[in-house]
Amino acid sequence: MIKSNYRVIAVMSGTSLDGIDIIFATYMYNNGWSFKIHHFETVKYSKNWKSTLGDLVNNSINELQDIDNSYSEYLTTVISNFIKKHKIETIDFIASHGHTALHQPENGLTYQIGNKQILADILNEKIICDFRIQDVKFGGQGAPLVPIGDRLLFQDYDYCLNLGGFANISFEYNAERIAYDICPVNIVLNHYVSKLNLDYDDKGQLASMGKVNQKLFSELNKLDFYNQQPPKSLGLEWVGLNIFPLIDSFKLKLEDILRTFVEHVAFQISKALLKEGEAVLVTGGGVYNEFFINRLKNFSKLRIIIPKNEIVEFKEALIFGFLGVLKARNEVNCLKSVTGASHNHSSGKILIQNT
Repeated sequence: MIKSNYRVIAVMSGTSLDGIDIIFATYMYNNGWSFKIHHFETVKYSKNWKSTLGDLVNNSINELQDIDNSYSEYLTTVISNFIKKHKIETIDFIASHGHTALHQPENGLTYQIGNKQILADILNEKIICDFRIQDVKFGGQGAPLVPIGDRLLFQDYDYCLNLGGFANISFEYNAERIAYDICPVNIVLNHYVSKLNLDYDDKGQLASMGKVNQKLFSELNKLDFYNQQPPKSLGLEWVGLNIFPLIDSFKLKLEDILRTFVEHVAFQISKALLKEGEAVLVTGGGVYNEFFINRLKNFSKLRIIIPKNEIVEFKEALIFGFLGVLKARNEVNCLKSVTGASHNHSSGKILIQNT
């Protein structure tokens, strides 16, 4: 008989390099899915890890494999500490999203580090991981993967908008789930404030002091990606090729860079939000950028709903845990309407401790 209750640890790391998000949650099925998050925290990266992860696209495959081994071993320490700290005794499995090293679906390539056999061997738990690679093999983008969770766990909202390293959106359209990356957000803003030895622009205060450079604003909005139809997704490589060189060519003051890019992001997101008065669930670190949220409200006419902090900060980890649940049940966790794959499928691999 298939289970209706799952106790899961889920870990993930996003492109904004805030740290490793880790949660312990229960997922319950009774004529529909519900969840309860019991424990949650973000383990900040050391300077060395932050530097290493921020430079992954410049490594060879052999170098990435070495980093993958080290990162997977590091994850076992983070997870083990979390289990001990919260005295967690019963776990059905651990879901690991890992960290995106390469994402070039147009070349049939995606690579997540943090999904090695060592996780199962050291932790002595079932691991469900590597959720993207199968979708790319089926001709999909391998991203975004969160929309199946949006559909089944957050069905009360018209749109689910996440503001992390990238902004992505998910919604129902003609009885299908549609989702895609809209534009970069924190991956760009944090890059520029790091020049001041800051992790982020607190509440958007620096951006609020700048002025919009209309020429840069216009050039950003002309980028080809914004004219492409979904499914589509973004990676660090695209930002490095298209965003940073363009911004840097203008030689603007930092505040003006931030102000202009905030305006660009608010504008691009407003184009994706279709109908006035509908409910938008907004999560991710960008929620705390009050100046940006105000600019988004200025551009759009929707009801922007910001949930409690554990959902704002850990919704993606929660949903990757849920992808693991669906994989354990051999149920669809990856939608072709979202990724462009040849068919819906149950993605991820299962690792069991070697005996």
